[in-house]
Amino acid sequence: MDQKEDKLDVIIFGASGFTGKYTIFEGIKLLEGLRWGIAGRSRDKLRQTLAEIEKKADKDLSEVPIFTADLKDVESLKQMAARCKVLINCCGPYRFYGEPVVKACIEAGTHHVDVSGEPQYMERMQLEYHQQAQERGVYVVSACGFDSIPADMGTVFLEREFDGVVNSVETYLQVTSKIPHDGGAVLHYGTWESAIYGLAHANELRPLRTQLYKTRLPNFQPRLKDRMVMHKASFLNGWWAVPFPGSDRSVVMRSQRHFYDAEKKRPIQMKAYVAFESLLTVLGVALVAVVFAIMCRFKFGRQLLLKYPKLFTLGFASHEGPSEKSMENAQFAIYFRGEGWNKEEKLLEPTDQFKSPPTKKIVTKVSGTNPGYGATCVALILSALTILRESDKMPGSGGVYPPGAAYAKTSLIEQLCKNGFTFEVIKQSNN
Repeated sequence: MDQKEDKLDVIIFGASGFTGKYTIFEGIKLLEGLRWGIAGRSRDKLRQTLAEIEKKADKDLSEVPIFTADLKDVESLKQMAARCKVLINCCGPYRFYGEPVVKACIEAGTHHVDVSGEPQYMERMQLEYHQQAQERGVYVVSACGFDSIPADMGTVFLEREFDGVVNSVETYLQVTSKIPHDGGAVLHYGTWESAIYGLAHANELRPLRTQLYKTRLPNFQPRLKDRMVMHKASFLNGWWAVPFPGSDRSVVMRSQRHFYDAEKKRPIQMKAYVAFESLLTVLGVALVAVVFAIMCRFKFGRQLLLKYPKLFTLGFASHEGPSEKSMENAQFAIYFRGEGWNKEEKLLEPTDQFKSPPTKKIVTKVSGTNPGYGATCVALILSALTILRESDKMPGSGGVYPPGAAYAKTSLIEQLCKNGFTFEVIKQSNN
């Protein structure tokens, strides 16, 4: 049989981990009719995981192929990558474990998607492997989970609906629950660990970006200014908003840079915020954030944060992660507030400046349930399927991309809407 024909469509790597398990569970429905398998370090653990999910999903998974691959064994990674068309990589933190898998996939000619929310890892992969991936015809797309599909594809959606030139977007993340908080964790330890190392090495980003982008973007006007550190979002029923420290902004800005470089399109400026219902919650979060930021600067501080996640997050992060019940009842919404000009005012060159202030506004929204794991795993699998089915609508013949740049011209938004996400326009107005 032809080797290419013999390949599975998808392999889920890191399948016995927290995110991996939920990816298998969502994959039962989303990968139906495709040939898929799972991989990880321990065959016994993988068998155990399949048995667990069989029970939960009431589905026979005995025919699912199992592959063993170890991050310390480069040959085993290459063999695993060679067995599929797209590899779904659930092994984080990617700062430590991502690069060998990306390298193996590029060598094997296999596409790669992951759920990294780690800007240093994503931007370094783009810097070091973009050209190789292009030459091999391989797509490497990170941030395919809750970080940062809703923000990046939500910005693409807003621009589609705007019918004009968008100058700026401000995003506001709201997470709520249909049931009272049960006192358990909201984050799994892996997410907490990634955040610690991400902040500890934030100083790596500036030199990375200097190498990644040899020229600076023009100074587009009007500049989108930062809002006060803490401000009331009147359009969110008076919820309090603070800057969102996640990877959304860096991912969206990379997509916008791609559109400017590849399509000569004026890039959208973007700022991200997260909203809380009460001032007391904001103050509590701010206190944890200050302690976290100080401790991340020192090795001893990082060791304490890693050793006692429950203590330093007031119970919000743990090795066990959130309970099934709390995840199923969690809901998220990201509101996008865009400003720009009507299409009649379009400029000849993307570097030209408008002579008048923005004349048009739009508010859009992306929402769904179980942001951390359910929505993340659905978005991750659909990202992989989009490469399988619509690579002809993706940029070039391969490369390392953020999701907005990779999937802007595909049907990913429509597929997300068929699987639990909602993308909608709330209102549009002219000034």
